[in-house]
Amino acid sequence: MKDIRKAHVAGRFYPARKDELEKLIHQIYQRERGNIRSELADKKIIGGVVPHAGYIFSAPQAVHFFKIVSLSKVKYDTIVIVNPSHTGYGEDISLCGHTAWDTPFGPVEVDTEFAGQTGLKTSALAHQQEHSGEVMLPLLKYFLDYDFKIVPITLRIQTPEKARQIAQAIHKAQSFSNKKILVIASSDFSHYVSPEYGARQDDYVINEILNMNTDKIYQQVQKYDVSCCGYGPIMSLVEFAKLSHPSPQIEILARGHSGQVMPSDEVVHYVSMLAYGE
Repeated sequence: MKDIRKAHVAGRFYPARKDELEKLIHQIYQRERGNIRSELADKKIIGGVVPHAGYIFSAPQAVHFFKIVSLSKVKYDTIVIVNPSHTGYGEDISLCGHTAWDTPFGPVEVDTEFAGQTGLKTSALAHQQEHSGEVMLPLLKYFLDYDFKIVPITLRIQTPEKARQIAQAIHKAQSFSNKKILVIASSDFSHYVSPEYGARQDDYVINEILNMNTDKIYQQVQKYDVSCCGYGPIMSLVEFAKLSHPSPQIEILARGHSGQVMPSDEVVHYVSMLAYGE
C-alpha cells in the first residue's frame, strides 16, 4: 500500500487545479523562453539551484532550469531534491519516508531503494508541511515528458559538514545504483530587503557559489547575515558536483525578485543556476 504525501501548498504556492496550473506555467514559460540558454542542455548537467516561492514570483527564474533539463539528451532516473527546513521539524538531515508525493499533475514516486542506499535517517514530519521541496514537483512534471522518481531531503542544520554528508550519501547511493541522477538545491535568496541591498547581499554568496567554495559560501552567509534560506542545499550541490565531475562549473541562468511582480520596497530575491561538467 502506497504512503502518498499530499500536496500541502497546492492552492497557495501554485494552483491546485491541473488546468489552471498548466496555464500558469505555460504563460510564465512563454514570457521567459527567449532568454533561456538552451545550448546549456548539451552539457553534462549535474543539477541546479532553483527558487521555491509562489509560482507567480519565482517561476520566472525556475523555468530556465527546468526547460534546460527537459532539452537534455539524458533522461534522469532519480531527481534528488535537497531543501532547507522552514518548520524546524525532523532530523538534522531527513529523508521523507513516503512512497509517493501527490501533485495536480498526478503522483510522483519516491525512489525508496536509492533513498535507502544513502544511509540517511527518515522523518515524514520534516516534509509534511515543508513547501520548499514540494514546489519543485509540478514544474518537473510539466517539463519532463518521461517517468522519473524523486528523493526529497530536508536539511535542518545548514553547515558545510552536513552538506558534505549529503553529497557523499548521494554519491554513494549513485555508485551502488548506477542511476542517472539530477540534484536540485532548493533556495530563495535575500528576503524582505530592498532590491538594491538584496542584490549586493546575494553577490557575496553567489560569487563563492560560482567559485564552488563551500566553506566560503557558509562564511559569507554568516559574515554578512545574508538571508539566503537554502545555503545548505546549495553547499550540498557544490560538494556533489565536485564528487561527480573532475572540473564542474556553475552558471547563473536567471535573477529576479518579487518586486518585479508586485512592486514593493521589501522584496525576496530569486536566482536559478545550473551545475554541469563539460
